[in-house]
Amino acid sequence: MDNKQIARILRDTARLLEIDGAIIGRYRSYEKAAELIDSLPESVEQLVKEPEKLEELPGIGERMVEHLQEIVKTGDYSLRKKLLKKYPVTILDVLQLQSLGPKKVAFLWSNFKAATVADVERLAREQKLRDLPGFGEKSEQNILKAVEVFKKSTGRFLIHTAEAAALELAEHIKRAGKAVDSVTPAGSLRRGKETVGDLDLLVTLADESTSQKHVDALAEHILKFPDIDQKLAHGENKVSFTLTNGLQVDVRLLEKENFGAALMYFTGSKEHNVALRGRANDMGLTLNEYALATLKGEKPVAGRTEEEIYAKLKLDYIPPELRENTGEIAAAEQHKLPHLVTLKDIKGDLQMHSTASDGKNSIEEMAEAARKLGHEYIAITDHSKAVTVANGLDEKRAAAHIKKIHSLSEKELGIRVLAGAEVDILKDGELDYSDETLAQLDVIVCSVHSYMNLDRAAMTDRLLAAIENPYTQIIAHPTGRLLLRRDPFDYDMEKVLDACAKHGVAMECNSYPDRLDLKDVYLRMCKERGVKVVISTDAHTTTNLSFVRYGVTMARRGWLEKKNVINTLPADELLAALRPKPGAASKKHSARANR
Repeated sequence: MDNKQIARILRDTARLLEIDGAIIGRYRSYEKAAELIDSLPESVEQLVKEPEKLEELPGIGERMVEHLQEIVKTGDYSLRKKLLKKYPVTILDVLQLQSLGPKKVAFLWSNFKAATVADVERLAREQKLRDLPGFGEKSEQNILKAVEVFKKSTGRFLIHTAEAAALELAEHIKRAGKAVDSVTPAGSLRRGKETVGDLDLLVTLADESTSQKHVDALAEHILKFPDIDQKLAHGENKVSFTLTNGLQVDVRLLEKENFGAALMYFTGSKEHNVALRGRANDMGLTLNEYALATLKGEKPVAGRTEEEIYAKLKLDYIPPELRENTGEIAAAEQHKLPHLVTLKDIKGDLQMHSTASDGKNSIEEMAEAARKLGHEYIAITDHSKAVTVANGLDEKRAAAHIKKIHSLSEKELGIRVLAGAEVDILKDGELDYSDETLAQLDVIVCSVHSYMNLDRAAMTDRLLAAIENPYTQIIAHPTGRLLLRRDPFDYDMEKVLDACAKHGVAMECNSYPDRLDLKDVYLRMCKERGVKVVISTDAHTTTNLSFVRYGVTMARRGWLEKKNVINTLPADELLAALRPKPGAASKKHSARANR
């Protein structure tokens, strides 16, 4: 079993316990273990063989080790199975509905035997909930919205889940030996879409392995992948199957001379490909998954690489992230494509959490992990006091925390550590810390964690008030969305971005795979308005720091260049690029005068 499967079983157990009315400490222990296991680079299946190593991990005691050993051995967990005799398994789907917590789900089950999303939708549509304690007319509307989100997300997978599957499959396919020349992911994964519907893998064959005999042998090898749940198709040069997590995979076996055309075709998007085919036809050519060829006689003119196909179409090479037919073809024709930001451009990470709030690692451990990634600096941004569930810091704890961070030696750590905070934006737009505390911070990241269902006007006013606060420097995960789980806040993005441009407030491109917030369209709006962007991970463990690559992918989809992203700057230049705090200008003037 992989770590994600184990974490899912623990998370299911936690949710079922909460529905069952267990005390908070009991179900939270399962939640915390699931969060940790989800982020571990090591295989729990291997770690259970050395229990003492598992017990060294935070939140993993002797009893939890026994639970993990049972899960690895049996593929399930007895407490989960016991609870699922009491509650239908479909109740776990109901728990995914935004605005329905375990207590309300338990209420709906005990009073209406509502155990499916369809049951809950019917109750809301029939207006049977509005007069019940804890519900109301607004609750019914929110439930119906949540049901629509659930329906849209069914069959979609987060980008890191699809990427992990692609890597595991590629390793398996390469073990076929000399028959395989390369394995390349295509489709929406290659374009960096936030979620993936299915996975396309292109396998190029070695020159000596193109006979049908070799192709059939390779296909049989691919179908021995251990996580295959159901075989769907097995043709001459294609195999299709679903994995145990439900992800559909299509593997295509190609000769090298067709690779570029196939990669272009299966990368998409559909709209980009249609536009390219139209352009090819206008030039007397035809473009398909095998080659770019002449209309008359169908003589191939390009096909081995994407670059040569774009060149024959008189276009600059278009990076996969831009292939959405939103102006990239005209830009490529006019040599005006952006020089997209790259992972190597990122010099630091401006949102992460330590054990001071809800992080799993110390400041020093986060700093060391970031240094190994090549970062020059980081900002530790633990939560402010309003987020009690995340052990947010009150003013006294924050002052001590800031002092500790400022005492850390850049020379000893090999990286500069900035004192930051993720400060809550309260319901009225005020910030969760006093000006005195805010003035002590190097980096001030502001975000919404409460009252997420305010109407459009109220949420817009709330954000505008926060942006006008002279201490606000960065708005974190600006729309609050959780992919496949929670819709974004409803507010006037144009007004908010205009205010950011006016006041010098940066917008975060949150790299966490569950968020990827802002989305590409909004990032492009930032660029058009001159709003600064910060690519941060929101890391809660050292392993989360590598998520920065997903943020860079989103930034590329938003047409962002290095100059649009301020944490591509060295530390001192970055601090100068952030909105200056009140009094900062006069302090600089005074310092110069005293030299």
